[in-house]
Amino acid sequence: MQFPDDDNGKMLAAMAESGIDLTKALDVDFFLVFDDQRDAETALEELTNSDLQGEIELNLNDELGKWEIIVCLNMVPEYDILVEQEVMLHDFAAEFGGMSDGWGVMQHQDGDDEFSHEDDDDHGHVHGPNCNH
Repeated sequence: MQFPDDDNGKMLAAMAESGIDLTKALDVDFFLVFDDQRDAETALEELTNSDLQGEIELNLNDELGKWEIIVCLNMVPEYDILVEQEVMLHDFAAEFGGMSDGWGVMQHQDGDDEFSHEDDDDHGHVHGPNCNH
């Protein structure tokens, strides 16, 4: 499979190389970060009341010192669809003073949870243009 030479393409190539079947639906986590808890909670409420089909959770990311909404969508990880979803969520987060911080896929092997990622940090997601990791 050929992928564009950008962070999303590199992530998909790394996933394919690790044996993940990219033709099947996977749980893809999209990360949205906010400086302000109230902004994050308002965004969370809007997402919860939207027609978005997925799981949503809000956490305080101690490492970043920011509030993080994780939007988990079950989808086939096609490049164009991933980019479209990431842009849509980034634009949504921006309405509440937040931004997209990439996406990741949890890989289950030998009973361990391990993030698939394109570099050696331990965050396991593609880094967006404003990523602080």
